[in-house]
Amino acid sequence: MEDTVIVIMLKDIKTGFLDKELASYTISENENLIYNTYAVEKEDGTIEVFMRLTCDRELSDWEYEAVFDYYDDETIKPFVASIKENDDFFNPCWDITFDFSDNTTEMEEKIQKLLTLHKQELLSVYEAIADKKDEYMNEETNI
Repeated sequence: MEDTVIVIMLKDIKTGFLDKELASYTISENENLIYNTYAVEKEDGTIEVFMRLTCDRELSDWEYEAVFDYYDDETIKPFVASIKENDDFFNPCWDITFDFSDNTTEMEEKIQKLLTLHKQELLSVYEAIADKKDEYMNEETNI
C-alpha cells in the first residue's frame, strides 16, 4: 500500500478561503479516516489545525446512532485541544483541533497517532454494537 500525502492549508477566517499551503505530510495508514483538514491563525498568532475524522465504511441508520453512543472520545482527548461529535454528515464525524507545529516529523507522528487511535476506537465500537441491531431498530420504530 502506498503512502498518502495530505496538505494542510491555512484558511482565512474572514473570507473562508484556503489561502496558502502550510505543510504536507506523508500518512502511511488510515488516511481514509480524514474527511477534511485545514488550519487557522488564532488572534495570538498561533496556528490551530482543524481535522474532521470519519468512519472507514458506510453505516446503516441504526449503526449511525450506535457508533455515536459507543464511541469514547476519551481515547483521543489527551492528544487534542478539542473533540466534538458532528452529525451533519452521511456518516458520523468528529471534529478535532490541535496545535500546528513547524516540525514535519512531529506533525506526521501526531496525525498518524490520532488516526491510529481513532481507528482502534472505531473497531472497538463496531465490535461492541455488532449484536445491538434489534435494540436500535426497536428504538427507531418506537419514535
